[in-house]
Amino acid sequence: MNIYFNLRGQFARQIAEDRVIQEVAMSAPRRSSSSHGDRLSSETLQKNNCSNSGVILDISTLKIAEGDSGVPPLPPRYRFRDLLLGDPISQNDDRVQVEFYVNENTFKERLKLFFIKNQRSSLRIRLFNLFLKLLTCALYVLRVYLEDPKQPNDETTCLSHVPSSLPPPQVTVALISFLETMLITYLSYKGNIWEQIFQMSFLLEMINTVPFIITIFWPSQRNIFVPVFLNCWLAKCALENMINDLHRAIQRTHSAMFNQVLILICTLLCLVFTGACGIQHLERAGNNLSLFKSFYFCIVTFSTVGYGDVTPQIWPSQLLVVILICVALVVLPLQFEELAYLWMERQKSGGNYSRHRAQTEKHVVLCVSSLKIDLLMDFLNEFYAHPRLQDYYVVILCPTEIDIQVRRILQIPLWSQRVIYLQGSALKDQDLMRAKMDDAEACFILSSRNEVDRTAADHQTILRAWAVKDFAPNCPLYVQILKPENKFHVKFADHVVCEEEFKYAMLALNCVCPATSTLVTLLVHTSRGQEGQASPEQWQRTYGRCSGNEVYHIRLADSKFFGEYDEKSFTYAAFHAHKKYGVCLIGVKREDNKSILLNPGPRHIMAAADTCYYINITKEENSAFIFKEEEKHNKGMSVSGLYDAPSRLPVHSIIASMGTVAIDLQNPDPPEDTSKLAPPTENGGGGGGSRRPSIAPVLEIADSSAILPCDLLSDQSEDETNQSDEEGEGSVGSDFVKGYPPNSPYIGSSPTLCHLLPQKASFCCLRLDRGCTHSSFEDAKAYGFKNKLIIVSAETAGNGLYNFIVPLRAYYRPRKELNPIVLLLDYPPDNHFLEAICCFPMVYFMAGTIDNLDNLLQCGIIYADNLVVVDKESTMSAEEDYMADAKTIVNVQTMFRLFPSLSIITELTHPSNMRFMQFRAKDCYSLALSKLEKIERDKGSNLAFMFRLPFAAGRVFSISMLDTLLYQSFVKDYMIPIARLLLGLDTTPGSGYLCVMKVTEEDLWIRTYGRLFQKLCSSSSEIPIGIYRTESHMFSTSESEVSINVEAGTEPRAGEHRPSSETWKEKTAHRNSTPSDQSEHPLLRKKSMQWARRLSRKTAKPASRAERISQQRLSLYRRSERQELSELVKNRMKHLGLPTVGYDEMNDHQNTLSYVLINPPPDTLLELNDIVYIIRSDPLAHMPDETPVGPAGGTKNQQEFGTETRDETHL
Repeated sequence: MNIYFNLRGQFARQIAEDRVIQEVAMSAPRRSSSSHGDRLSSETLQKNNCSNSGVILDISTLKIAEGDSGVPPLPPRYRFRDLLLGDPISQNDDRVQVEFYVNENTFKERLKLFFIKNQRSSLRIRLFNLFLKLLTCALYVLRVYLEDPKQPNDETTCLSHVPSSLPPPQVTVALISFLETMLITYLSYKGNIWEQIFQMSFLLEMINTVPFIITIFWPSQRNIFVPVFLNCWLAKCALENMINDLHRAIQRTHSAMFNQVLILICTLLCLVFTGACGIQHLERAGNNLSLFKSFYFCIVTFSTVGYGDVTPQIWPSQLLVVILICVALVVLPLQFEELAYLWMERQKSGGNYSRHRAQTEKHVVLCVSSLKIDLLMDFLNEFYAHPRLQDYYVVILCPTEIDIQVRRILQIPLWSQRVIYLQGSALKDQDLMRAKMDDAEACFILSSRNEVDRTAADHQTILRAWAVKDFAPNCPLYVQILKPENKFHVKFADHVVCEEEFKYAMLALNCVCPATSTLVTLLVHTSRGQEGQASPEQWQRTYGRCSGNEVYHIRLADSKFFGEYDEKSFTYAAFHAHKKYGVCLIGVKREDNKSILLNPGPRHIMAAADTCYYINITKEENSAFIFKEEEKHNKGMSVSGLYDAPSRLPVHSIIASMGTVAIDLQNPDPPEDTSKLAPPTENGGGGGGSRRPSIAPVLEIADSSAILPCDLLSDQSEDETNQSDEEGEGSVGSDFVKGYPPNSPYIGSSPTLCHLLPQKASFCCLRLDRGCTHSSFEDAKAYGFKNKLIIVSAETAGNGLYNFIVPLRAYYRPRKELNPIVLLLDYPPDNHFLEAICCFPMVYFMAGTIDNLDNLLQCGIIYADNLVVVDKESTMSAEEDYMADAKTIVNVQTMFRLFPSLSIITELTHPSNMRFMQFRAKDCYSLALSKLEKIERDKGSNLAFMFRLPFAAGRVFSISMLDTLLYQSFVKDYMIPIARLLLGLDTTPGSGYLCVMKVTEEDLWIRTYGRLFQKLCSSSSEIPIGIYRTESHMFSTSESEVSINVEAGTEPRAGEHRPSSETWKEKTAHRNSTPSDQSEHPLLRKKSMQWARRLSRKTAKPASRAERISQQRLSLYRRSERQELSELVKNRMKHLGLPTVGYDEMNDHQNTLSYVLINPPPDTLLELNDIVYIIRSDPLAHMPDETPVGPAGGTKNQQEFGTETRDETHL
């Protein structure tokens, strides 16, 4: 932009000086006249400047404010207002008129703007030019066909007789083309005329147009030959320019691949057309070939076939063929090379997802920083596990080049037709347009958890989410965040999963509810429950079948499961639905309320508009109902109501061979002859003729008198404590209070009612291994904790660690059962974190690592019940991806050898590395499980790792296994809220919480899981959802030992552990018998060893004396190794001044296996030490609004309620 200020400087300065002199000399009464003179002077100046063609600069008069003015000046706001209102005086006084872009007002610039610069007008010009070139080629072909072939030809001049009707159109077109070429050349002139003249396009235009213009003045030259067919090359250039203008005009670009293919096709056509027309013209002096034969010859020649039936006869045509072949050998390879390069680049970038496909097909977009094979397969397997998503396409948008392994996977026919990989960034609108983000059904944005700086990874995720929301506001967003403090930045997303929130909450619940991580992982994975069904192991078949249970939802009015329980209590509906159909009702949502309530209790009355959430093998719509006709006739009863008519539900799969989990319609009414709960007989009800103790029925409508009030500020554990107990005064938690934590470490944490200290603890008191002025304790033994410790080993005290403490200090945890928490941190925490945890009771920290034995002993590992090892951020990235867990695995293996009875819960980066946890190199059973995992993986199972003993027992966990929680939310939008409620991350008023109860020897009279369901529903309104079962198992250390036990079938030798699991009959009849009286489990163990030997593909060898001696020496070696480790630990404890009493009591409990049974069949027998997962209703939900109870009466009711609760919990 050039602005010219053309002013006459001397004249302006003279006028300014005169006015200054006049204003100083003149008095106040004469100022008006002077100002009038000034206006005249300014008008004169404007007249003098009007002749300038540049910018007109109107300079107002200079005025000097005088101090003797009688009228004060107006405030600035009034002056500005006058300027806005258009005051004529102010406008005339101060005004500068500036004209911009005056250089574009010339005639040449306007022509250039129309022909070149303007996109749409230049596109029309180029389209007209293309039409002219094609018209000239068509006229030439028509001229060739209309010429007289009998006219003699002259080889030297190549003249031919032409009809008189064709030259006028050709001359007209040539004249127009000539004028256009000269105009474009003039407009694009840049100072070098020769560069414009010697351009190939300009020379071709002159050759094809000037001869026709000459014929206007010399008509005798109309028969001269003009190679008009060369206009095809000009048409090719016009087409290329037109495509470029088209891209600029409509702001939509085709791929470079499309442009290159178009250029290659045009080049081939131009070569063939030029060769055909040239050879046809030159052969007039020879064989006089027709245009079609010349075209045939060019096609045969360029295709390298070369039949030889048509050949040029004279040397000019032969020379033209040589030139064309040389040009083709030079031009075509360059074109093909460019095409191949673009093809390779397109393979890397992935191309585009067409707009037509986006409008006719459904697709989702997956945005990731780097795509790994594990992440891709987890997403695809979980996403396409749902039948309704089979027709969806997955578009992957990743900024990095596609990995070789990922490329191989995407070439599989199963995925090649469904998955499209695009290399690009979510922060570029062009790449989002390529992925058709605005037409996508959903967008999944995943964080890169393998980054060293996880905060930086979150920042990238946040920017991607903002970019997608800005580009496609209506596209549903599913975002994964690593750090909880970054969660509020993506609060606008439809679904957000914070990794550290879920991780720490799940690890915390693992300490009080064993294997919660396994329970939740199995619930959020899609499975049909067919894993392990071919195994001879009973626990594997049961465990695999129950792993197929998932959470589904249905409206009560549309449900066959729950439709008949309208206007019944929630507990009543849950029990009878489980009794009749084997489904577990866990939650409900009102139509007018968006919050999901887990086990709202018996006060909740079911309504037809309620949404029910239940656990089952498959959803109700895919179930068929099998009526038991025999039972109906035998009992003389008919199923009334909803079940008289045949099922109208679609039959996609039949649930069978699962006991009562198969949908068997039984009598829903409870037996009439019921009595109150009676204590079991001495024989446990197992003797002949004795009646089993009965269980109270579940009421349809809750009795308000049976639900006693619960005080918010009181604790049931205090009420349960006997007043005559001598230890009552010193009970744990006597000085704790309930309230909300005053300090939250990050924005967005859900407020939870917790046990708190009356006053915040000092920061110095939180240090476990150092005394202070308030406390002199320097180790865990000195504190004298009554409960076992929970030790957490982490690298830093991040904000996510706060979610580990909150579930363990929630208000519904009994005070006397609170476990002390010790944070073993590599780096000391900052004051911000200490400020957040100083209000919680019995929470301490210590600087140290798990690879230092002294640190472990000082933090009280021998007094701990659980040790949680959190994956360290610094080790998540390694040169080899799967080596990121190497240090953690080796350290945990060391602790596993040093402290065998300690429950170690480990977090790993890669789920495939869990096979190295508690590794035994010579354990044949583990090797057999490894082969079983490979078999399940080959079958396409998403849970192939589920049979690994550490995972089944809940001892190992990987946060990547919870990625499916985000994927399932696309189909089940309720999964994230339910998972948060189960883990205690959210506390919705009226919603229950997850806890456990242990089956003791006094509870075995209940016998089955179905009766336990009834007992819990009728007494305490608790909903059981699964069982955590532990069985004794022999883990052989060598193949020879397996062979001996299998072949001989003898009893185990002395010192070996025997299985303690037995059937209900054996438990009731021989409860006090010794393990040697058990006769059923050696057969089970024999089958296990046969299965292990068959999978290991080794033949059994007879037991020889040498093998027995080697086994004895091996056992002696193992005892020596164990004694050596024990001596090492004791020496370090003595060196640190710690007593060794606690370590001597630690026993080796390694010969057990544990697993989770989700929603087992009602006829599943209970076993001793089974841990039952239950959803207990919210204690605060039973508080009545108006309860006219006096002080004494209130205390009595609370004591009775506490006693009843204790009996209900322990049965």
